[in-house]
Amino acid sequence: MARYTGPKLRITRRLKFLPGLTSKKLNKSSKMTKRPGQHGMVRKKPKPYAVRLEEKQKLRFNYGLSEKQLINYIKKAKRIKGSTGSILLQLIEMRLDNILFRLGMAPTIPTARQLIGHKHILINCFCVSIPSYQCQFGDLIMVKDSSKEWVRRNLICPSLVKCPQHLSFTEQTLSGVVLGVVSREWVPLNLNELLIVEYYSRKI
Repeated sequence: MARYTGPKLRITRRLKFLPGLTSKKLNKSSKMTKRPGQHGMVRKKPKPYAVRLEEKQKLRFNYGLSEKQLINYIKKAKRIKGSTGSILLQLIEMRLDNILFRLGMAPTIPTARQLIGHKHILINCFCVSIPSYQCQFGDLIMVKDSSKEWVRRNLICPSLVKCPQHLSFTEQTLSGVVLGVVSREWVPLNLNELLIVEYYSRKI
């Protein structure tokens, strides 16, 4: 399945808070807060499959992953010793596009992906144009001099206020450093990663 490019507020109405997808917020006094579709007002107890599917969709839409990419991350997480769900989140959180978003250099992950694709970002003084690049401990992330004014405008209204503990950001030089691996409490999503692993348990 290709990356989603349709209406984003429709997704947030169904899956709730997805800071990586869009910085727009729903008006609480509007009917737009209800789930989309003609059956949005009907509240039935969801089946186990529907619960697992929704958790998977939260992860996929927030980080802008295709179905194939997410399956590959699941396979990679299973090969690493430890909790598959926690390792899955760590792998996705260490993507370059997400790191830029968490540092506040971009208001959303799609915007961060655009910055990377247009070759505005340097990793350890080398240009990187791959959004899925896996950042490592000690990586220095910088912005090209010609692109700094654009990034400074993004810092005015960041989607997430606090920079996570595994990252360090210097606003004067617009540079960030990866200090370690993200902890579960710093992942800004209300989801159960174990249900995502269960969803793919019969597919992989």
